[in-house]
Amino acid sequence: MTSTISLDGFDVVLGRLGGWSADRDACTPVRSTPAAQPDHWLVHADGRRDLLPVRRWHGPPEPAVESVAARCTGPTIDLGCGPGRLTRALAQRGLVALGVDISAEAVRLTQGRGVVALRRDVFEPLPGEGRWAHAVLIDGNIGIGGDPVRLLRRCGALIASDGTLIVEVEPSGAGLWRGQAYVLSGSSGERELRGPAFRWARVGAEAVTRTAAAAGLRVADRFRFGSRWFAELVRA
Repeated sequence: MTSTISLDGFDVVLGRLGGWSADRDACTPVRSTPAAQPDHWLVHADGRRDLLPVRRWHGPPEPAVESVAARCTGPTIDLGCGPGRLTRALAQRGLVALGVDISAEAVRLTQGRGVVALRRDVFEPLPGEGRWAHAVLIDGNIGIGGDPVRLLRRCGALIASDGTLIVEVEPSGAGLWRGQAYVLSGSSGERELRGPAFRWARVGAEAVTRTAAAAGLRVADRFRFGSRWFAELVRA
C-alpha cells in the first residue's frame, strides 16, 4: 500500500485526536485530556506549510461538506474519507455511501459514526467499480499518490458513464505542484515529531481543466464555499 499516504503520516494525526468525538462539536471533548492536543502541519518540499484542520475533520459535517453532499443524488464513494464526516452526511441524506481510506484509524472512526467504510488503497480493486453515481475527493485528497492525472483517471473508472467526480482544489493561482511532503506534529514548548515523506500534489482551480483532460475527464462545473474551491468532473 505505497500508492497513497504512509500510515505513519495521517494515521498518526487521526490517532492523536482520540479524545475528541466524531459525533459532537469539534470543540467538545468526550473525556478530559492531561495535555493540549498537538498541532499538525503538512509540510511540502517547496517550503509550504499547511496547518491541518484535524478538529474539523473529527467534527460534524460543516456547511462546505454539506454543500458537496447536496450535489450527490445516488450511490457515492468517499475517497480518503478520514474520520468520515462526509460519508455520514451522505448517509444522512438517504444515499448509499462508502468511505474508503488506507488508514485503519480513519476506517474505525468512520464506522464509529454508523456508516460503512473500507480500508483500502484507492488504486486497489474497490466495490462497484464503474457503477458509482458519484466519487468525491475533498480535504486536499486530490494530492493522494502525488500524481493527480493518475488519481483522476482512477476515479473516472469508478463512476458510471453518467456519473460525476467532485474534487476540492486549491484557490485559483495555485497552479500544479507535485513533490514530497510529510506531517509535522507538536505542541507549544515540545519537540516536533516528523513523519516519513510521501508523494503529494496540489492542483489549483485554474489547473484542474488541463489535469482533468489528461485523465479523460472534463470540468462540468466549478463552485466555491467561502474560501474553499471545488470542481465537478464528468467523463469527456
